[in-house]
Amino acid sequence: PAGTVPRRRPPRGDMGPRLTLLLLPLALLAAPAQAEGGTAAAAEEVKIEVLHLPEVCSPKSKKGDLLNAHYDGFLAGDGSKFYCSRTQNEGHPKWFVLGVGQVIKGLDIAMTDMCPGEKRKVTIPPSLAYGQQGYAQGKIPPNATLIFEIELYAVNKGPRSVEAFNQIDKDSDKKLSELEISQYLKEEFARDGKKRHPSVHDEILADIFKKNDHDGDGFISAKEYNVYQHDEL
Repeated sequence: PAGTVPRRRPPRGDMGPRLTLLLLPLALLAAPAQAEGGTAAAAEEVKIEVLHLPEVCSPKSKKGDLLNAHYDGFLAGDGSKFYCSRTQNEGHPKWFVLGVGQVIKGLDIAMTDMCPGEKRKVTIPPSLAYGQQGYAQGKIPPNATLIFEIELYAVNKGPRSVEAFNQIDKDSDKKLSELEISQYLKEEFARDGKKRHPSVHDEILADIFKKNDHDGDGFISAKEYNVYQHDEL
């Protein structure tokens, strides 16, 4: 089922373009479908109140970045808390990619141009949250305005960044071949040191192409890889 937040987090330390984040679907919960937008919905926006801003506010978050944050969610109607990241997953902050639908649209908007150490209180209208349908499992009623108190800890290069693409694209031809991705998988397997049956490599490689090679030409282009940054390859 869908939810407002990721459940799992990648290991701490050097995030890098980890295998589980790079080409395979993230083990994160996607936000449910947004409410259909009309003229009223279009007029609504996320209200952002900056509670704390570090003296050095860099880097600023942008679409495609991998963020690490804690946040609490409240219903604006009665002030009741429906989510607290500090009570989930042993209290670890949540990792997610900004701007790609892994959280509700209002949070993607609210956490843009935010820097590590910054704290925000944001108010999200129903049209940018769970809309008319609400989210019963998350104890969010229909047409609910949500308030989140957010503390951002880290802004990292996202798993679909230009840098990650170029790291795999050894011959710099702007597309990823089966050989290049196979070699990358071997390097990742060697890096994490876990023992795997040889068939696992082939299964993951096949799954990567099945889910990313949309035109079936045997290569994963930059467009298919879906680089989120605005940088040009």
